[in-house]
Amino acid sequence: MEMLASSLHIPVMLSETIESLSVKAGGRYIDCTIGSGGHAAAIMQQSAPGGQVLGIDADPEAIKFAKKRLRDYGSSILICNNNFVNLETICLNNNFKPVNGILFDLGLSSLQLNGNGRGFSFQTESPLDMRFNPKQSITAANIVNTLTEVELAEIIRDYGQESNYRRIASYIAKERPIKTSLELAKVVERVVGSRRGKIHPATKTFQALRIAVNNELENLELALKQAVDLLGFEGRLVVISYHSLEDRIVKRYFKRESSDCICPAKVMNCNCNHTARLKLINKRVTTPSVEEVKANPRSRSAKLRVVERVVTNEEWLETAGRLCFLGKVDAGIRSDKLAQKVTKKASLVNY
Repeated sequence: MEMLASSLHIPVMLSETIESLSVKAGGRYIDCTIGSGGHAAAIMQQSAPGGQVLGIDADPEAIKFAKKRLRDYGSSILICNNNFVNLETICLNNNFKPVNGILFDLGLSSLQLNGNGRGFSFQTESPLDMRFNPKQSITAANIVNTLTEVELAEIIRDYGQESNYRRIASYIAKERPIKTSLELAKVVERVVGSRRGKIHPATKTFQALRIAVNNELENLELALKQAVDLLGFEGRLVVISYHSLEDRIVKRYFKRESSDCICPAKVMNCNCNHTARLKLINKRVTTPSVEEVKANPRSRSAKLRVVERVVTNEEWLETAGRLCFLGKVDAGIRSDKLAQKVTKKASLVNY
């Protein structure tokens, strides 16, 4: 099973991810979606000696595979079965902050797509479940078989961006109860038609249901806010998204937090008192190479964005005060990189 996990799932944009995280020896990193451990293994190798990784995943099956794959790293890697929406609490409970980098790879893993019996794939017969964690209360079957036709249409429209949402919801309502992934895929295919282009006609409907079941978009927004607070000086935050709904959330949040002013365009004089906490590292989104897409077609829609934590004036002053109290901003020890920057920045701040 361990060989199966590592051979089936290919980490997306692996070298680009390691470079974007700026992984350094002795650094502390968080993989918020550890999956089968591909990215985490590369981070551990690059951060040696002394590197540490906290791996999180909502899927208990992924946790089992990751623990087996990464067991040789011993106490240098900590793996938690939890949802990244609880990121701050997880780090506090494990005394794992601040960190040098945080990774979110938002795609489904091959473990979930290749016949795990939870209905993520429309290519195998399995119960219509789609929960990342079986302890969650709502399944895809609950949504498909109990919501009104209008409510179902809204989910398919909003989370799947499916233009045929009304007809699909209508057909589903007529065919209920629908119990398996193949049953649902066939219903959608009757509406949309056979495969056109690169994606299956049921792709968007399945995406919509999975997002709704796992509250994915809301959880992402909450987790991004927590992640920034956990980053240390010049720490990096990297997000790999796979559809426009995720990417839009990431892009907007990064833009907002890398701006000193977030006032509406019609406001002439800034009064928001907002201070940038992030710096955009790749102003243009990074996508997989042609060679990677050929080798791993599932990577074709991936988009990687990266930002770096910057320190606000208030934080510089606070740090300068602490260092002065500790005697670290002294002429004799200003070779320290942080002390140098703190001293210079503090001198530029207008009181």
